[in-house]
Amino acid sequence: MGQVPGKRITLRGFIIFQGINHRFPSFSTVNGVMLAERDIQFCKDMVAGLKPATRAFLGLPRGANSGRLVVRVGPPQTGASNARPSL
Repeated sequence: MGQVPGKRITLRGFIIFQGINHRFPSFSTVNGVMLAERDIQFCKDMVAGLKPATRAFLGLPRGANSGRLVVRVGPPQTGASNARPSL
């Protein structure tokens, strides 16, 4: 980043809170209630081990996952609720 001014590069990005700071309190209140009542749910793709993790990571740019990708590298957990089988 230190070289950006010297190279005359224009950087543009999306800052999510730019211009909506005044709306965030009502947004968090409404969505907090919806999350608590399970009106909004999130998806999680889970793979176990490093071997299937490679294939799972390679599928990310193609949109092979349906939510957040979690790679479990520890001992198996009992009672994993929303784990999907390896890709």
